[in-house]
Amino acid sequence: MKLASYVHEGVDSFGIVVGDGLFDLKRRLAGVASLADLLCGPAIEDARRLAAGAKAEIAFNNVRFLQPITHPGKIVCVGINYASRPGEHATDRPKYPSLFMRTPLGQVAHGENLLRPPESQEFDYEGEIAIVIGRRGRRIPKAQARAYIVGYSCFNEGSVRDWMKHGVYNVTAGKNFEASGSFGPWIATPDEIRDPHAMRITTRVNGELRQDDTTANMIFNFEELIAYISTFVTLEPGDVIVTGTPTGAGVRFDPPIWLKPGDELEIEVEGVGVLRNVVADEIVRAHRGAPFGRAQA
Repeated sequence: MKLASYVHEGVDSFGIVVGDGLFDLKRRLAGVASLADLLCGPAIEDARRLAAGAKAEIAFNNVRFLQPITHPGKIVCVGINYASRPGEHATDRPKYPSLFMRTPLGQVAHGENLLRPPESQEFDYEGEIAIVIGRRGRRIPKAQARAYIVGYSCFNEGSVRDWMKHGVYNVTAGKNFEASGSFGPWIATPDEIRDPHAMRITTRVNGELRQDDTTANMIFNFEELIAYISTFVTLEPGDVIVTGTPTGAGVRFDPPIWLKPGDELEIEVEGVGVLRNVVADEIVRAHRGAPFGRAQA
């Protein structure tokens, strides 16, 4: 199944993706408040039964998509995790993954604007695969880790590059500007994925292919990441792990190619779909520089 969160006629809901439309589940599953609750609870079996006869009843253009997991507890990100990025590690294979966190406000949904902050012009993209955790676990063995994945999605780990260099070992600021990244358009359950170790991921900017790789070239695969991360923190249902980006981000061009207002970014993950967003400048109030809100296209 492919499952989306969205707003339809002013009401938050979730449902099954059927072609170019949606089959609403929230009104059919009493007591299930969100897609995270559905994915991580017993009602997922009811959803599977409903999916067998589901037909599109709401067109995509009649909804506003939300991030698939609207309130993730943790978003753990992995840096430099593709072998296609030579020269970025001191050795061919590092001993441990490089990790950092993103805040929930750092992402927007499919179709919403990415916001370039006024503090920098070095706004960049990173197409990635997100895995969603469906079970609670600590010190999860690698051999059992795949059973903890409830779904896969597309993720743009948007980066404000110069702010990533404000500290010697600190990328947190540049990785967490509000509305700088995106997450969606929906979640594909594991049965939709032919081979998690050979998923193709591509990134296009204004139709131009910038990133193109497969998970076969990941340094640490999904199971290794879950095992490592769960060693020091308990993974909870609805947590998200963002698993790294291939070569081809704007910073790697000579000279760098930064995102600018009007650019359209498309991140496609095999078996999932296409996450699409347009870049806009963040609107800031004249007094005290407080954010006014998300710019509209």
